[in-house]
Amino acid sequence: MGKVVLVTGVARQLGGRFVRRVQRDPGVDRVIAVDAVAPAHPLGEAEFVRADIRQSALARILAEYAVDTVVHLDVSGKALGTAGRTAIKETNVIGTMQLLGACQKSPTVRRLVVKSSTSVYGSASRDPAVFTETTPPKSLPSGGFAKDAVEVEGYVRGFARRRPDVAVCVLRFANILGPRPDSPLADYLSLPVLPTVFGYDPRLQFVHEDDVVDVLGIAAREPRRGTLNSGTFNIAGEGVLLLSQCSRRLGKPTVPVLLPAVTWVGSALRTIGMTDFSPEQIRLLTHGRVVSTVQMRETLGFRPEFTTAATFAEFARSRGPGLLPPETVGRAVDRLAELPLPGGAGPRERGTGAVQTTHGAR
Repeated sequence: MGKVVLVTGVARQLGGRFVRRVQRDPGVDRVIAVDAVAPAHPLGEAEFVRADIRQSALARILAEYAVDTVVHLDVSGKALGTAGRTAIKETNVIGTMQLLGACQKSPTVRRLVVKSSTSVYGSASRDPAVFTETTPPKSLPSGGFAKDAVEVEGYVRGFARRRPDVAVCVLRFANILGPRPDSPLADYLSLPVLPTVFGYDPRLQFVHEDDVVDVLGIAAREPRRGTLNSGTFNIAGEGVLLLSQCSRRLGKPTVPVLLPAVTWVGSALRTIGMTDFSPEQIRLLTHGRVVSTVQMRETLGFRPEFTTAATFAEFARSRGPGLLPPETVGRAVDRLAELPLPGGAGPRERGTGAVQTTHGAR
């Protein structure tokens, strides 16, 4: 790992955890923690610099501390505090542009790690069963955090072309869960009753927040023998879960809603502040998304400690018991699955075999 590491987005739990972890690396002399908001959690012996990455101060910071490794974690789908969607988009996109511009001018920067998301693949009915890092999306995200992530990756690719001497690693994380998650999907799964799209049971993947911190450490240091940590990698726990399985394990009833009405439900939930039920999240809960992790294991050399199921179990334990016993929810979901679809179609199929060719469409 570089002698001087700069980390953005340290006011978030994930950024704070990585800052504390990276200080334990014997090859690190100094950690510079940057955010526009003072963190509520400890940062160990890291030097906190209060700076907005949307501004031009980053070039001065990189030069002042002779930073050689930059870990950009200030790319998120959920705002801190009372900040709105406009502020988070500016931080994601304009902040990344400013950071990359500062890195391009810095003669000391040698490694760049960027947190991205599997949401860049979108969610659509014609999607492949499994996305690889080189699979083009059938339909590019049209808004929200997914569109931000697409733009961020585009700027990062441009930077990599202009500075071929800098090792660039982009990590596309599946939905991050664990005991202390901070994401719109975690907020949705924390609702007492889960609105679902009638006729769909999407496949979902999760990655544990502990594994996220571990893989960031691998990406930020020199690669181990036989591995390569430059490039783009999907990061997810092994296996998938259906949304119906998630509801059972949480002990929470679901309320199937016809697709045209889901947007109204999402707007109502956003209005009362319960969760950011965005259009991109609605598409995910309709069609789902599954990515290949072959490159993560064989090229990057990282094997997550937690599977998708184990990650979700950790999250479920942190939420406490649901409204109903899991057995009761399971029986209710079974009965719903046996109901005929609108228009006289037969009952919906259940199980993983019903979602082999699409991400949950029945």
